[in-house]
Amino acid sequence: QVQLVESGGGLVQAGGSLRLSCAASGRTSMTHAMGWFRQAPGKEREFVAAIDWSGGVTVYTDSVKGRFTISRENAKSTGYLQMNSLKPEDTAVYYCAAGPYSSRRDDYYYWGQGTQVTVSS
Repeated sequence: QVQLVESGGGLVQAGGSLRLSCAASGRTSMTHAMGWFRQAPGKEREFVAAIDWSGGVTVYTDSVKGRFTISRENAKSTGYLQMNSLKPEDTAVYYCAAGPYSSRRDDYYYWGQGTQVTVSS
């Protein structure tokens, strides 16, 4: 089993930055790829970014390319999502997930509880 705990969410003005963290525990926690997803009120949970187990391969959804950076520190069993130039449309609950390297929500085995990000205009 893998447990994931997100932190770092909050309220920020448009143009600001936040860094989300995802602390993983469990014997095989850092052998999985890690993904970040988000869900805005009334919308489906959507893919944001993913990183493979080594940290060497990443993929982003188009709307965050050039603004968000996904990374991980396996020695600390932690993944990160650095979010810059935030926009009101980035407002959502952000979830980290662990599983195979994929942009598909259903491919991931383990999920955190989510952290709220609110961007004011």
